Formats: sequence, C-alpha cells, structure tokens
Amino acid sequence: MTKLKELLAKKIEEHRPRTQSLLKNHAGKKVGEVTIGQVIGGARGIRSLVTDVSYLDAAEGIRFRDKTIPETFACLPKVPGSDYPYVEGFWHFLLTGEPPTKDQTLEVVDDWKSRSQVPQYVYDVLRAMPRDTHPMTMFSAAILSMQRESVFAQRYREGVKKDQYWDSMYEDSCNILAKLPTVGAYIYRMKFKGDAPIAPDPKLDWAGNFAHMMGIGKPYDDVSRMYFILHSDHESGNVSAHTVHLVASALSDPYYALSAGINGLAGPLHGLANEEVLRWIQKFMAGLGGKEPTEGVIREALLETLKTGVIPGYGHAVLRKTDPRYMAQREFCLKNLPDYPMFKVVSQIFNVAPKVLMEQGKAKNPWPNVDAQSGVIQWYYGVTEYSFYTVLFGIGRAIGTLANITWDRALGYAIERPKSLTTSMLEEYAEKGKSDKLADD
Repeated sequence: MTKLKELLAKKIEEHRPRTQSLLKNHAGKKVGEVTIGQVIGGARGIRSLVTDVSYLDAAEGIRFRDKTIPETFACLPKVPGSDYPYVEGFWHFLLTGEPPTKDQTLEVVDDWKSRSQVPQYVYDVLRAMPRDTHPMTMFSAAILSMQRESVFAQRYREGVKKDQYWDSMYEDSCNILAKLPTVGAYIYRMKFKGDAPIAPDPKLDWAGNFAHMMGIGKPYDDVSRMYFILHSDHESGNVSAHTVHLVASALSDPYYALSAGINGLAGPLHGLANEEVLRWIQKFMAGLGGKEPTEGVIREALLETLKTGVIPGYGHAVLRKTDPRYMAQREFCLKNLPDYPMFKVVSQIFNVAPKVLMEQGKAKNPWPNVDAQSGVIQWYYGVTEYSFYTVLFGIGRAIGTLANITWDRALGYAIERPKSLTTSMLEEYAEKGKSDKLADD
C-alpha cells in the first residue's frame, strides 16, 4: 500500500463515525427545509424536480400523462394483429399528453423509419471493442459516438434563440430513438449469436422490427412493445432519468445526456435488479428439487430464504401496492406462457410471498415490483444472456427521458445546481440548530 493510500484509509476510518452519528442521532433535524437524513441519504423524497411526463403514485403506480398503465395501453392505437400499442404512438402521447389517432401514430412510424439508418462508423466503433465488453458499455458508446450528428449542438453553435432550443432537442431525440432498436439488436447478435446481425425490415413498426432483428418470432414483438412502454419513465428522480435531465440542463445535447443516463442505469442498484431477481428465481427453483410449487412448498422455501436474506423483487421505495408494471407482465404470462415451469413458480411466489413478508414483519411494502418477473419472460423467449437485460431496459428508458428533456428545453428550465454542505456544517446544524450564516447559504 502506498503512503497516500495508507493515509486515506486512516482518514476514512476516522470520518465514518461522524456520518454514522449524524444518521443515527440527528437524521430528523432540519437543514433549511430538508432533514439531515435526506441530505446524507441521497436526497430521497425531496420534492425538487418537475416533470409532466410521468408521476409515481404510491397507490396506483406509475402514471403516464396522468393515465395508469391499463389506461395508457387502452388509449393508444394497437399494431394490427397485436395486443399492444405502437411505441411510436406512445411517444406522441408522452410528448403531447393527448392519445394519438391511428393516422397520427402512423405519421410517427413513417418519420422514425426515415431516421433509422445507423451510420457505418457506429458499427465500426462497436466492432473495435473487445467482444467481452459489457453490452451496456457498447450501448452507451454507440449512442455517444453519434453525437457528431447532433442537430442541437449545430444550431447552438449557430446562435439559435433560447425559445427554439426544444425544436432541435426534438430532432435529436427522434433521430436517436429511431436508431436504438437497430443498435441494441446489433450488439446482441454480434456478441451472443455468432456475429450474425439481421437487417431491419422496413415494413415493421419500431418494436416489431426490434424483435425481428433479435431473431425472435411472435409474440416477442408484443413483449417488446409492452416492455419498452413499461420501462420508459419513472418520474425524474431515479438515477437514469435524473442523470439525463441533469446533463441536459447544462445544454449538453441528447446524445451526451442519454449516454450518461445509460451509464447510470448500468449500476447494480438501478438497472441490474431484473437480472439479480432472475438468478435468484433459478436458484430458488433448484432448491425445490423438482417439487410441484404448491402454496405449502413455496411458503416453506420462502421462510428458509428469509433466514439469510430477502425475497428479491419484493418491496418498492414508493409503491404501497403490487407494481402495475408487474401485473401487466403477469397478464401477458397468463395468456402466453401459463404452463412454463419458471412462471408457475413466480406466480405461486406472488400468491404466497406478501403474506409471508407481512407475517415476518420484513417489508413495509410486501408486494412485487416490475423486476419480479421481467427476466422470466425474456428467458422464456430465448434471451438468456443476463448482461443484455439492462440494454432492453435502456431502450425503453430512452423514450421517457428524451421526452422529458425536450420539454425541459421548451420551458427553459435552469441548469441544475444544488448546494452542498460539509460534514462540519451538518454537525453544527445537529448540535446548535440553524445558524444565520448557514441559513443564508
């Protein structure tokens, strides 16, 4: 160990008790309008962001433009022969707040097709990376590499007026979204399917084309439509959405902002949950030893699980009911894969786990969240490469975040710049109360 690292380790050990004491003994004390616990604890629950695109309701789950998930699916034009709507129509809805007509939806379909050609240099960038590079690294790099195409960056250099910033943000956002299915599917086929990309089919809609380029037959096109809509947005405070907003607030163009948000989504505490839940389900099934997943069998297995850990996929920071995104996927599974052994186990866990968690006092919210079975659907349709799941999440998340930053520029929201405090200042708040000096800051 170097002298610098040795000294740093000593300083860390000396400092940790100060932070721990603030959280243990003074978390509820106020620093201005917030508490010390919120200042140290990631700003959780502080109402300081604005978005009209989506809102997370504790009782009803995510609402897109004030509509619940079932209402959202119901109000959008469906792809012919599909149970699910066009993602292109959903984009129209997120931007305007108005459900589009079929003609309005098809206009977006045609517009995105005209923008969908991925530049050759993007493929060159991807192919220059080592094949063991994580798919999220590839996905982020591909988005960032296209920054040279930014309409916003060009118009900003030319001196576009501030009240017109939204126009080029919209153009960039549409250009990016139109290309993401091709980029995502190319990464998948290059890495996991013998380097055998599948060319896009111009006759297909955005999500249907993604399923085609993945090489997976029906109804995986419906899986894609459902999955991308469900994962599109989740207010502005989660890491990926907030990062896109934060970076764009500096007037960085959507390529910079989305790439940064994708990097945040790659974090284990954010986008990795579906993979971790699937791994746990598979391990859980192995532990059953082939037993029929009756309620009694599942109950005993869950009680055993709780002796050493938690039930992954259960609980949510805000929701106080079953995540409607989980229910949407459950309905799909009940229709399309009701006898799939892994789904049968997941379904029985859904029936049993909330009761067990409430009995054991293990969760404020004992209900499943979106990640509790999303990986199961992907596995069933042959997408068994865990590391790719977050790319799927990222394609969906781009829709909501890009809609948000288009509106951010339209409304002229300021660069995000919260105020920081030192540990000593927090200790002063804790011990002496709010001083005039700190209050003025």
